[in-house]
Amino acid sequence: MADQSLARRVDSQLARLGVNLLLPLLPLALAWLQELIDQLLFRGRWNLPMLPGGPWWGVLTAPFSHSGFGHLMANTLVFLPLSWLVLLRGRRDYLAVWVGVLLCAVPLWLLWPVGSHGLSGVVYGLLGYLLIIGWLEKRPLSILLSVICLVGYGGVLPSLIPLFSPSGVSWIGHLSGFLGGILAALAIHRE
Repeated sequence: MADQSLARRVDSQLARLGVNLLLPLLPLALAWLQELIDQLLFRGRWNLPMLPGGPWWGVLTAPFSHSGFGHLMANTLVFLPLSWLVLLRGRRDYLAVWVGVLLCAVPLWLLWPVGSHGLSGVVYGLLGYLLIIGWLEKRPLSILLSVICLVGYGGVLPSLIPLFSPSGVSWIGHLSGFLGGILAALAIHRE
C-alpha cells in the first residue's frame, strides 16, 4: 500500500514538473508569434506597446511586443531560466510575479511620457522576486536560490538606474517590473 502511495506522489510530482517546464513556453509562443507576424506582414511596424494615453490593454500586450528578433531572443534567453526557477517554488508564485509586474505597469501607462514594451519587465520581475524571497523566508534553500540569482544575474541590476541604462532602453519599465517582483514576493511571504 505504501508503495502505491509513493508511486502516486512521484507521478503527481513528475506531472507537475512537466507542466511547469511547459508553462513559460505559452507567453513565449505569443511573443514569437507576434514578432513573426510583425516582421513577415508589417515589416517591423506592428508593435503592441504600452503607450502614454494609449488603450488600457497596452499594459497586457506590451510584454509580448518586441522591437525585433534580437530584442526577443535576448529576453527569451533570460526569461526561460528565471521562469523555471520561480516555478520551482510553485505556479502561484509565478502567477503572482506576472500580476505584480502588470500592476506596477499601470502607473507607467498612466503617468510616464514614453512607451515601453518587451518581456524584460517580466524578466526583472522574476529576478526581483527570486532575489527577495530568500531573504524574506530565511530558509536555507530559498536563500541559496536568491544567492544563485544574485551571482548569475546581478550584473543586470545597474540597468535599473537611468545613468547605467543604455539609450533607448526603458529603465523605468525594468524598474517597475523589478518592483512588481518584489511586491509579489512580499504578497507570497505574507500568506
